[in-house]
Amino acid sequence: MKRIEQTSLLAAICLGLALCSTACKEQSEAPKPPPAQPLNPTEAGDAPEPPPPSDAKPPPKEAPVPAAAEPGDPETGRADYQIFCASCHGPTGDGDGAVAQGLEPKPARHSDGAYMNSLSHDDLFQVIKFGGLSVGKSPLMAPWGGALSDQQIENVIAFMRTLADPPYQP
Repeated sequence: MKRIEQTSLLAAICLGLALCSTACKEQSEAPKPPPAQPLNPTEAGDAPEPPPPSDAKPPPKEAPVPAAAEPGDPETGRADYQIFCASCHGPTGDGDGAVAQGLEPKPARHSDGAYMNSLSHDDLFQVIKFGGLSVGKSPLMAPWGGALSDQQIENVIAFMRTLADPPYQP
């Protein structure tokens, strides 16, 4: 298969995954009406529920980002970046991948140090693993957590950090 055909096929798969994940997420996030409750708790014959304990924590709004088993390796991350990211973000992170022309909004420029250096490690991990919607970004950014292990994501982040100009300063 020619390189262009492979890139086109990968781009079509990425777009399909992004659209599918968006549709699934929209269906699962449909608001549900609260259960009907009487205006006066004594009408139901039950006492009102006690308040939750003061040490109870609300559930997190987004999935927690696990701690890395090992620091990311940029050279190892380069290969996964080319497979999973370059079709949209471009091989050098300039946001000019083969699929970028047809996307709105345009993919982030990983070479833009002013932007990328402002993003925390957790922000990058979250968007790669759970997709753009998980951080309020484009739904076209697919969640790669099913395809990449946490360590692979760490490696991709390490490689992405090498693309930024000015260089990333931890």
